[in-house]
Amino acid sequence: MKGGHFVKGITAPTVTEIENGSIVTPKGFSATGLHSGVKRKRLDLGAILCEVPASVAAVYTCNRIQAAPLKVTKESIEKEGKIQALVVNSGNANACTGKRGLEDAYEMRKQSANHFEIPDHYVAITSTGVIGEYLSMEKIVTGIKQLEPKSSLENAEAFNKAILTTDTTNKKVCFETIIDGKKVSIGGVAKGSGMINPNMATMLSFVTTDANVESDVLQQALSNITNQTFNRITVDGDTSTNDMVVVMASGLADNDTLSPNHPDWDGFYLALKETCESLAKQIARDGEGATKLIEVRVNGALNDEEAGKVAKKIVGSDLVKSAVFGTDANWGRIICAIGYSGCEINPETIDIAIGPVQTLVQSQPTTFSEEEAKSYMENNDTVVIEVELHLANGSGKAWGCDLSYDYVRINAGYRT
Repeated sequence: MKGGHFVKGITAPTVTEIENGSIVTPKGFSATGLHSGVKRKRLDLGAILCEVPASVAAVYTCNRIQAAPLKVTKESIEKEGKIQALVVNSGNANACTGKRGLEDAYEMRKQSANHFEIPDHYVAITSTGVIGEYLSMEKIVTGIKQLEPKSSLENAEAFNKAILTTDTTNKKVCFETIIDGKKVSIGGVAKGSGMINPNMATMLSFVTTDANVESDVLQQALSNITNQTFNRITVDGDTSTNDMVVVMASGLADNDTLSPNHPDWDGFYLALKETCESLAKQIARDGEGATKLIEVRVNGALNDEEAGKVAKKIVGSDLVKSAVFGTDANWGRIICAIGYSGCEINPETIDIAIGPVQTLVQSQPTTFSEEEAKSYMENNDTVVIEVELHLANGSGKAWGCDLSYDYVRINAGYRT
């Protein structure tokens, strides 16, 4: 496999989802979450700890306004390409907080390093929540001193809950594959519900694996996969100041060091991609006020990159999102988004289908049952829109959610 594409004719590797898996399923990892008092009631401080310094890869928001924790975490990772602990608080983003915010982020890292008895640069930190307010450092420091990560499903669930803000549900998944005859696991969690339109990152996502893989190889894989998964979702077109994906690899599965030349590389890559895609879709499904997941599949584009761009334009259209919420098969909104995507198209050769209902063939309207289309959208949690451009062989997907009345209600009262 090169660049994330499997060679045709070769049997795809076996990747299995672990029903009760979590971020502590991979060997060497423990986690926890607790209530520090930053939020009124809910858990708001969590940690993932590895028994050994883990190889690490990360991608970050491309918003030029970046929160202080991102800067500190970048510094930690660049030092040696390894981290051993990741500490997260929710309820306060520590973004746009100037010199004091940066000092607080460094203090958060220092206190975490002291508590876990590891060097400062082995700690990554991140924050999520309200922008422009200073951290309650007394509460944060007290909470850090109480963190006791354990390798139990209960503790993994506590971490999941501790990173949430407006999310209505935990987002988690775990896969396994076989490498060198050894079982390798990949577990992931994410948070995100609003302010979702990533660019080289997502809201917050943390992935653990016990695969033996060097940081530079892991980084290339994550960057490629992010472009096909997290960067293909949108809820509201907003890119956060705090978006981050971090992957930690303990190496304790004891497989031979992975690289694209390893005979089992495809299995690892696919498991990592499945993890990221699942988390990305869970984020889109849980968009603020959302009632449905929208999946757009584009084929026949000039190349895969253009197909992905067209798909994301469609799923990001407020008019398309509103039509899905209203169960209105208004394909005109879809072709409009295709037209302003900025990608190469032939306006005379476009096909569109909403679920099983074909609405456009070769850019000509078809006679279809409005009732059938409406019933499909009403009775399915996931609405699939398929587009065929008839240009070349490029294909891509994107995910989003419908736009409901509740999106405005939730965001109108976000700070209250």
